[in-house]
Amino acid sequence: MTAPRAVGVRLPYADVPAGVRDWVERELGSPVVAAAEQVGGMSPGCATRLTCADGTRAFVKAVGAGLNPDTPRLFRREVGVLGHLGEHELWAGLRASYDDGDWVALLIEDVEGRHPDFADAGEMEAVLVGADRLSAVLQQRTVPASLDLVDVALVLRKWADCLATLADAPAAAPVPDWLRGDPHGWAEVLRDHAARPMSHLAHWDIRVDNLLRRPDGEVVFLDWGLAARGPAWVDALLARMERVDEPWFDDSAGSSPALAAAGDDAVTAFLAGFAAHMAVRSVVAVDVNLPTLNDFRIRESRRMLEAVARRTGR
Repeated sequence: MTAPRAVGVRLPYADVPAGVRDWVERELGSPVVAAAEQVGGMSPGCATRLTCADGTRAFVKAVGAGLNPDTPRLFRREVGVLGHLGEHELWAGLRASYDDGDWVALLIEDVEGRHPDFADAGEMEAVLVGADRLSAVLQQRTVPASLDLVDVALVLRKWADCLATLADAPAAAPVPDWLRGDPHGWAEVLRDHAARPMSHLAHWDIRVDNLLRRPDGEVVFLDWGLAARGPAWVDALLARMERVDEPWFDDSAGSSPALAAAGDDAVTAFLAGFAAHMAVRSVVAVDVNLPTLNDFRIRESRRMLEAVARRTGR
């Protein structure tokens, strides 16, 4: 089975402030009698499947600014996105939210299912079909311009700046010498795409720990804290990233209409820019209560750089 690559250190539900736990039981209408902690993802807050005395089930995620100053913003974004998206079988519905200015919590539908196995061709195909379907559905949903979404144009420009200045990056940054001069001009490719319209609502965080496969095979997309405005092809690309270190990735990307429209250079530039950014962050970032994040950055950067080398014949 494919296991989550992003695994952080989470707060147990029992250690969540009593006020938040009291809110949970009021919303669910029954005392919580069982709490199953979940793994996957980097948030230091709780991620827990709850069962109540009357049989009610729900998933709760909660975090306070004292655990990490940035994570509450991601939770607030998820509340806003799910609140505007409404109900659909492609995502877990929002039941209620809590925000006291410090702690933010979400009660979400408890999805029966398991993470898909990306090594299984049928399950991999189900994820790709689901991602394409999600993209189509999101085009029919509207969220207000005031909603705090990730701006993919800004991200692509940041990656472009990183690629363009790699020659001056810390020597300890784990990037190959051949990339430090941006020999293929990928910074300009990223800037070109950043200048194009960014009206598409995207999940922007598709990976195995944010996916569940229901018993009927339907794929559910979880964790909307990085929801973004970006190009139509980004979720199709991210859905394939679990296997970016395999030649399968290149064949699959070539067969995607959305990625074909973006162009092969866009895919490679995306990988190079993302990898370079993560590599540099691995030696300069300061992470609060995220002890596994840096190892994740280094591993993911290495996987993407191997794909860039493969795709360019290096």
